[in-house]
Amino acid sequence: MEWDVFGIFSIIGTIAFAVSGAIVAMEEEYDILGVFVLGLITAFGGGVIRNLLIGVPVTTLWSQGLFLKTAGIAILIVFVLPIYWIHHWKKGEAFFDAIGLAAFAIQGALYAVQAKLPLSAVMVAAMLTGIGGGMVRDIMAGRKPLVLRDEIYAMWAIGAGLTIGLADLQKPWELFVLFLLVVLFRMLSVYYKWKLPRRSLLNAAERNPKGGQS
Repeated sequence: MEWDVFGIFSIIGTIAFAVSGAIVAMEEEYDILGVFVLGLITAFGGGVIRNLLIGVPVTTLWSQGLFLKTAGIAILIVFVLPIYWIHHWKKGEAFFDAIGLAAFAIQGALYAVQAKLPLSAVMVAAMLTGIGGGMVRDIMAGRKPLVLRDEIYAMWAIGAGLTIGLADLQKPWELFVLFLLVVLFRMLSVYYKWKLPRRSLLNAAERNPKGGQS
C-alpha cells in the first residue's frame, strides 16, 4: 500500500541521494569508480543498515532493480554534466534531500512496524533509513557526518518513526500528510538554521586559533 503512495518519492529520493554521493566524491577528486561507489552507498546505505537492524536479509537489496538502475543512471549523468549544471543542482539540493529523507524515514518505520518491532526500533529504523547513507558517505569521504553537526536533520526522521509507531498510520493519505510535514519541517530548519543544543570542550583559543581575526 505504501508503495503506491511513496514510489515516486522514493525514486526522487534515490536520485537525490545518489547524486549527493557522486558530487561529494567529485569534490574529493575520486575517479569514476569512486564516484559510483559513493553514490550507491549514499542511496542505499541507510536501507542496508536498517535491514541489518530489523533482521531483513541484506540480499533484498538486489531485488530493487529499478532503484539500482535509477541510481546508476543518475550518477553517470551527473559525472558527465558540465560543472555549471552541477552547481545549479546544488542550489536545490536541500529540497530533494528533504524528499528523500521523508520518504526513506517513513519506509524504514513501516518496515519495522510490519516486523512487529517495539517503538524504539521503529524510531531507530526510520532514522537510519533516512540518514544512514549520508553518514556512511561522509565517513568514507573523510568528513565529519553532516547530519550530526548541521541543521536539525535526524530528528525529523525520528519524529516520523515516532508518529508512525504511536499512531499506527497505514492509510495512504495519512502517510502522505506525514511525508509533507517532514519535508516542510526539514526545509524550515534549513531556512531558519535551527540547530540542536551543542557543547564544545574546546576553549576559545582552540576554536579560533587566529585570535579572533577574520
